[in-house]
Amino acid sequence: MKRRNFIQVGGLATIGLSLGDYLKAQQNYTAKDARVKSVINVFLPGGIATQESWDPKPLAPTEYRGPFNAIETSVPGIQLSELMPNVANIMDKATIIRSMTHGEAAHERGTHNMFTGWRPSPAIQYPSMGSIVSHELGNKNNMPSYVSIPNQPNEFAGTGFLSTKYGTFGLGSDPAQSDFKVRDLTLPDNISVDRFDKRRNLLELVDAKFKAAEKNSDAVKAVDEFYGQAFSMISSRQAIESFDLNQESTETREKYGRNQAGQRLLMARRLVEAGTRFITVTYGSWDHHDNVKTSMQSNVPALDQALAALISDLEERDILKDTLVLVTSEFGRTPKINKTAGRDHWPRVFSSFMAGGPVKQGFVYGRSDDLSNEVDENPVLPGDISATVFDLLGIDSEKRLMTADLRPIDITPGNVIDGILS
Repeated sequence: MKRRNFIQVGGLATIGLSLGDYLKAQQNYTAKDARVKSVINVFLPGGIATQESWDPKPLAPTEYRGPFNAIETSVPGIQLSELMPNVANIMDKATIIRSMTHGEAAHERGTHNMFTGWRPSPAIQYPSMGSIVSHELGNKNNMPSYVSIPNQPNEFAGTGFLSTKYGTFGLGSDPAQSDFKVRDLTLPDNISVDRFDKRRNLLELVDAKFKAAEKNSDAVKAVDEFYGQAFSMISSRQAIESFDLNQESTETREKYGRNQAGQRLLMARRLVEAGTRFITVTYGSWDHHDNVKTSMQSNVPALDQALAALISDLEERDILKDTLVLVTSEFGRTPKINKTAGRDHWPRVFSSFMAGGPVKQGFVYGRSDDLSNEVDENPVLPGDISATVFDLLGIDSEKRLMTADLRPIDITPGNVIDGILS
């Protein structure tokens, strides 16, 4: 019996454990048996058309099939869009989930689902997966536990009912820019390390009385945490260098692609190596109501090159086994091409991509019907994705978190997708 059901039938009383004791134990839970150390969550805002990417329908009528052909991959029987030849070559290292589904056809609500695992609620502001990972696992190697590349992509990537100290660290600029520089990470030219330390000590003295007066304020505690992280990062050469793409060879940067997709995913790989636990990368604009052919031709090739390079690079460095790569979007697109040669919003069925850790290799989970209209087999909800992410990181997917008003909330409404795990 699952823990949730055990609680519901009063099982706690049978083992002499009060609800208060249980919740306290849950709040103090420490992750164990993690199967991956980091997650790279690549989010494609706007809703990528799965028919032109992960789940082509070569036998469907033209108005459903779309403008592109399907190609074979490194795994016999698995096909992808002809726009993805590089990902097709590394398909033997990945899983595609072709049965994603939820009921939200608006961008904001669909995005909320994919970042939090929950349907939007007027009563609760749910935290993002990244903020929960930060809350549960904390920082490592003077690196922020949750980073967004290039910036926090939307309000649903935030902390929700958790403290603001579990928020994401945004880079402040795009790694693809020639003058890329992480905001506020390096000291100004006129500030020496010695002067920096003196300023830090002075700040601590000034803060002492203020923090004592406001010791119960979440905002004050969060700011204190932020300053601590900032000081640690600025004074850590390893942390600073992890954000420096110039440390990479020209060959590696070209392999990923000298564009937004390539340099953002290359940055994500560097942050994984430095110890960041959860990285959200956003790329492209996929809301293709008009002319899906031209739009996909403009967006997919860079993603295809960068994603394949990332998977290969992680494997060559022997860290794919410790890293989960996840590619998601807020929903899919309508089965039939519309009057303006595009596709509209369609949350009934779409696809996600996973690789790394114990995720099965060369595998397709779930199935859409012949026209990409409905899920035919093994429906997967956004909460199932978050439950799987937490479980692989060693976070109890059946845990409950406490809101500011001491209300216990399930960490996720979903279940681990055991079928994709080896």
